[in-house]
Amino acid sequence: MMGSRFGRMFRNFNIENRAFREIGKEKPLAAPRHPAPENTSEIAQEVTQEIHKKNDPLLSLLKTVYVDSKDPASQSLAPQTEKEEEGERRQLKFSLPGDPYGICDITDVPKGKLSIVEALNALNSHKRAPQTWTLEKVAQEYSLDLKDTRGLLTFFVPFEVKILPPKGGATQQIKDT
Repeated sequence: MMGSRFGRMFRNFNIENRAFREIGKEKPLAAPRHPAPENTSEIAQEVTQEIHKKNDPLLSLLKTVYVDSKDPASQSLAPQTEKEEEGERRQLKFSLPGDPYGICDITDVPKGKLSIVEALNALNSHKRAPQTWTLEKVAQEYSLDLKDTRGLLTFFVPFEVKILPPKGGATQQIKDT
């Protein structure tokens, strides 16, 4: 309450004198306007007539133009049949138990692709037994390209939890109370 009164006092202090001083200041002048041509309506009429006038030489040249185009036969735009889709898909090796995330209705994936569960399973298998789950075996098991499999096994690592012991000699345990 006191702060608003204090602020209002400073805001309203000598307000009339400040207002008269602002009103009495000389106003800035606007820049002079460029003189407009006297016959603007005549020029506008000439321009509209020129726009709507037919240009016979250009019209004759336009009539000689012949355009013939054909759409390229693109297979990527053509709808795929069910037989083609069946040949390019494979059954899932692993899926989530139950229906926790609403994605268990997926039964197959395209060849060369992995589901998240399959990718984690492949990475974990390779990490636990790299002699058994070699690059070639993972690629063959999941119908992947060798280059993609090499990138997958090189650059992606499943989560690894490391618990570091405290540096001090005495360890403290938290007990339930």
